[in-house]
Amino acid sequence: MSVSGDHSNSVFANVVQAPEDPILGVTVAYNKDPSPDKLNLGVGAYRTEEGKPLVLNVVRKAEQLLVNDPSRVKEYLPITGLADFNKLSAKLIFGADSVAIQENRVTTVQCLSGTGSLRVGGEFLARHYHERTIYIPQPTWGNHPKVFTLAGLSVKTYRYYNPNTRGLDFEGLLEDLGNAPTGAIVLLHACAHNPTGVDPTSDQWEHIRLLMRSKGLLPFFDSAYQGFASGSLDADASSVRIFVADGGECLAAQSYAKNMGLYGERVGALSIVCKTAEVASRVESQLKLVIRPMYSNPPIHGASIVATVLKDRGMYDEWTIELKAMADRIISMRKELFDALQARGTPGDWSHILKQIGMFTFTGLNADQVAFMRKEYHIYMTSDGRISMAGLSSRTVPHLADAIHAAISNVA
Repeated sequence: MSVSGDHSNSVFANVVQAPEDPILGVTVAYNKDPSPDKLNLGVGAYRTEEGKPLVLNVVRKAEQLLVNDPSRVKEYLPITGLADFNKLSAKLIFGADSVAIQENRVTTVQCLSGTGSLRVGGEFLARHYHERTIYIPQPTWGNHPKVFTLAGLSVKTYRYYNPNTRGLDFEGLLEDLGNAPTGAIVLLHACAHNPTGVDPTSDQWEHIRLLMRSKGLLPFFDSAYQGFASGSLDADASSVRIFVADGGECLAAQSYAKNMGLYGERVGALSIVCKTAEVASRVESQLKLVIRPMYSNPPIHGASIVATVLKDRGMYDEWTIELKAMADRIISMRKELFDALQARGTPGDWSHILKQIGMFTFTGLNADQVAFMRKEYHIYMTSDGRISMAGLSSRTVPHLADAIHAAISNVA
């Protein structure tokens, strides 16, 4: 008879304890902390000024419409997902007047948020693209290398962030992409680069486009923050659109987690822009073969919310207003934190807080300083010093500024 706690007879006895996810593990540690002053700036999820999760009013309206519609059923979606959602998602990222859409050169499939879209795209490329190396920025979102490696691609990095300027290492980026093998895949953050908040300028994007097209490099955009970075859906998609406008091919993964607050609904899309409609049709047929054994078909509820909002002009306008309000609150938090550090005379140049864009700021704090702030001030963030500006409020900015000031002053 097995004694409680005796694992010797388990067929899984050799399974070792895995480490916590470096991002989600921050929340685990935060939840265990009994301090009333604790502050979680680790996970990228929007919070109100009161520190509460936000469900957009327009999302609640859309859900009410769906719930009250007696014709709605719970049948399976097609493998490619909800047709309206796919069509409207492509229009949102590529633009209403996109020539590629008009010429039916775009195939879009609904996926499980941004992560699932990247995974489906990665596996499709591993099976059907001639070059299996993908270059990702250094640094990048922690899930990128894992997703693409498991999809069957070989992951390499290109220089992106310059810690000395806390800005873009543009020369390093161009040099590394210039040395990449012809045809290599390149992951590009469409806007609001995670974790640094540093984006290329319009001129720099054009340089990147020219270099990539001259070398036949394949762009794979990760668009997790459209509209959430600047408050403008069109401005935040401009990097993607210049690559589509030149007639070349590319991939784009979209997520509605941030810009519609649909984190737990796992709503995303993968679009592949092809040279011809006939190629796009064949590509879609192969995407179905990737998706079918993976999760068969995507969930219906979140995609129906998105489609309901995007196809109704009034609801779409209401969404853009709510979206801009979220973006503006994050921008105001940047200003308040910068001002608070200036007021304390905190050593160093903190202007990068104002220059960076989107949900995250790459503070420049090192792992020891981050550990100090967790221990002494109960402030939680990833060890690379990335903080979610969306997790801040006017009430908590002074506490964070005190902690940063103390960390900079006491920990090298």
